[in-house]
Amino acid sequence: MKIGELAAATGTSVRLLRYYEEQGLLESYRVDSGHRRYDGNAPTVVRRIRGLLDAGLPTRVIRDLQPCIRQDGTVAGCKLETLQEHLDGLDERISALSETRASLARLVSDTQAREQIRD
Repeated sequence: MKIGELAAATGTSVRLLRYYEEQGLLESYRVDSGHRRYDGNAPTVVRRIRGLLDAGLPTRVIRDLQPCIRQDGTVAGCKLETLQEHLDGLDERISALSETRASLARLVSDTQAREQIRD
């Protein structure tokens, strides 16, 4: 499969496919003319990469997870700790953002109340 065909099949830009290759997430081979070619499972691999990126995982972690990804797209238990660490980190960021939002909401509320008193 040519890179343009893979891009069309997955809705992913050619530039992004090249980036996935640079990051060691996607493999291609070169034909005599030097053009990239991908095997038949490349669309599945790209969709899995997109799903893991959508889950908030950086490419370095995805590269580390790839040997543990099953045919059905789930991750084998060998990387459960890695996934749990990222989930815990996300929970911490959500908590910090919630606190920040509450502080900002109080500031807005206090400011609105003071403006109403002046009017």
